[in-house]
Amino acid sequence: MQYEGMVYRPPSEARSFILQVTIGCAHNACTFCTMYKDKRFRIRGREEIFADIQDVYEQVGDHVRRIFLADGDALIIPTDRLKEILHKLRETLPSAERITSYGAPKDVEHKSDAELKELKDSGLDMVYIGLESGDDEVLRRVEKGVDADAIIRAVQRLKAAGIQTSVTLISGLGGKERLQEHARRSAEAISRMQPDYVGFLTLMTDPSAPIQKEIDSGAIKLLSPEEVMDEMEIFLSNVDSPGTVFRANHASNYLLLKGNLNEDIPFMLKQVREVREQHGFRKESWRML
Repeated sequence: MQYEGMVYRPPSEARSFILQVTIGCAHNACTFCTMYKDKRFRIRGREEIFADIQDVYEQVGDHVRRIFLADGDALIIPTDRLKEILHKLRETLPSAERITSYGAPKDVEHKSDAELKELKDSGLDMVYIGLESGDDEVLRRVEKGVDADAIIRAVQRLKAAGIQTSVTLISGLGGKERLQEHARRSAEAISRMQPDYVGFLTLMTDPSAPIQKEIDSGAIKLLSPEEVMDEMEIFLSNVDSPGTVFRANHASNYLLLKGNLNEDIPFMLKQVREVREQHGFRKESWRML
């Protein structure tokens, strides 16, 4: 196995075979993110990728259950080439129950509906997409490179192709100034998307992240734990996405929440209000990226 640089994956892919099909992130401009700043983007060569697949087969054989295609945006790979990788994985590691990847909205936009369906038929089961915020002003400030409508369309098109979607939001990304807009418009976006999964992180920054300069200057005022709970209460009170699996149990969160929308919203709102009243937040020393 050959890994280039630090490899990142979603928390739910902790026991997956991580296969680097791209190096870095083609966009790589989001101000809150430092994950791929030390990498120059490229698509790995066919022989490199196939050699890694063969290595894993020889080491663990039929024990692979999940596969995650790294790094930041595997869907940028031309469809025929990506299908070839998926077919090789299914052929070599038939014990795998699912194959997933990150997906940038622009990469989805550049594929036709037929191509997305072909990827599903070739074995791509789920795509993780970062919404970050449903508020276009927040997305502009963090240099996401797309607006909320573009991300919503990407999720809707993936779903139409039969590919499951897992959408990520970041609590506190709008700071104090955009708290209301960030919460309400994120709820609106999720309601339009109706993703299979939605997960919240809470904003924490590496000192080298570009957004840190705005925080240090006071241009962005970070939320207190109580204000993070206010934001979550607004989101949960406005979202309408029946059946979506909801998680806010990342290590960065002040409160661990999990349930299904919409049925578990009353219980989760009760938890949010109780922890805010009792100041029962996770200790800062326990929070991490």
